Amino acid sequence: MNQLDAQYDRNGAGALAFHVLFLVFILAPLVVVCLVAFTPDNFLSIPTKHFSLRWFESLMSDEDFQSALRTSLWLGVMSATVSTALAVPTAMGLARYRFPGRDAINSFLLSPLMIPPVVLGIAFLRLFTLLDMGGSFESLVACHALLIFPYALRLIMAALVGQADEGERAARSLGAGRWTTFRRITLPAILPGVAGGWVLAFINSFDELTATIFVTSPETITLPVRIYMNMSETVDPSVAAISTLLVGVTLAVMLILDRIYGLNKVLVGNH
Repeated sequence: MNQLDAQYDRNGAGALAFHVLFLVFILAPLVVVCLVAFTPDNFLSIPTKHFSLRWFESLMSDEDFQSALRTSLWLGVMSATVSTALAVPTAMGLARYRFPGRDAINSFLLSPLMIPPVVLGIAFLRLFTLLDMGGSFESLVACHALLIFPYALRLIMAALVGQADEGERAARSLGAGRWTTFRRITLPAILPGVAGGWVLAFINSFDELTATIFVTSPETITLPVRIYMNMSETVDPSVAAISTLLVGVTLAVMLILDRIYGLNKVLVGNH
């Protein structure tokens, strides 16, 4: 009996049918969007006679979309790096030590996940206006770093919780300093969690729209904001084309991570 037969016997036909329908329900919109991106028509439609790359070629010649893409990529890299750099020592402190108020601090650091982005956007708008930083790229990095910090923190903490500290204590007992122990023992052990936290933070920064609208400016328009502006004016298959490219890039990144580390290590923290 192979693994599929064992899975079938354990779950039953009803459970497997439910999972198949659930996957179809989740994937169907993505498939439709990807098909629409190859339409030769000037409106949203699924190609029935032949496929065309005209909307992808249109994106290549659209300076507004290219500028927004560069801004989003650079913003995602910067904010993900800042949030991950802050999340590593924070996660180590929360995972390795027990102290009064630890749970309260942990909840506070995860609070951006519970606060609506529109509320955070308005708060950031007010703050950056008072600091005379409204519309600057630095303000966008600060805003996104706070919004995506919980994603990096959770994955790094999961990696630390699943990692025993005997190696660290052995290194310290042999005379290694804190920085040497971290660089040679701790960091290599939790690197899949750090990489996964960075990737997840980058994806959420790249995709952030609601709060970004409040702190962006004409010089710092990100790709989600540009897509939103384009859809508010007119709806054409160029939006489907850029969405298809984003889906493809995301799949490629996930496949690369799976080949290098394994998604169980990166996203779940399994060792």
